[in-house]
Amino acid sequence: MSKVIFDISMSLDGYVKATGATPDEPLGKGGERLHDWALHSEGPNAELLAATVGEAGAMIGGRRTYDDSIRWWGSDGPTGAARVPLFVVTHEAPAKVPEDSVYTFVTDGIESALWQAKEAAGAKNVFLMGGPDVGGQFVRAGLVDRIGIHLVPVLFGGGSRLLEHLGDEHVRLRTARVTDTAQATHLLYDIVK
Repeated sequence: MSKVIFDISMSLDGYVKATGATPDEPLGKGGERLHDWALHSEGPNAELLAATVGEAGAMIGGRRTYDDSIRWWGSDGPTGAARVPLFVVTHEAPAKVPEDSVYTFVTDGIESALWQAKEAAGAKNVFLMGGPDVGGQFVRAGLVDRIGIHLVPVLFGGGSRLLEHLGDEHVRLRTARVTDTAQATHLLYDIVK
């Protein structure tokens, strides 16, 4: 059965973006450190990344992540040659989009994005990727089955936190998997519903 998984890299002190973000450094000063485990992966990190891409039938991200990343992703999106469809939640679609791209812009809310992503994914999983804004919206709405955290051994001391303003209700989690490597500790939690 298909799952909705919010998957993101995070510093040990809870930040998914460092301070000082610019168009050339959208993750802030030194923030790309969060993705070193994936960009220069080998061994268990490479196996985990390959398995994740293999399980992905569709992805959902926000417009800020798209705008920050399109020059590196190009028309293939974040999964490169795998070309997994990416549904971008936005208020307005961009005027210019790469030809023959994997992007679909969804302007009528997260539920619509999820419905479209599930249709595209079939029996495979839907991954929420990118920043905390869209992921937080899905968690608050109770639309996430699992949360994957790639905990990177670095302290940023500031930036954008993973999940804030979730409300007063606790979200209970159950550990599904822990994979420890030198570059990151990969944590996967089931959301207890």
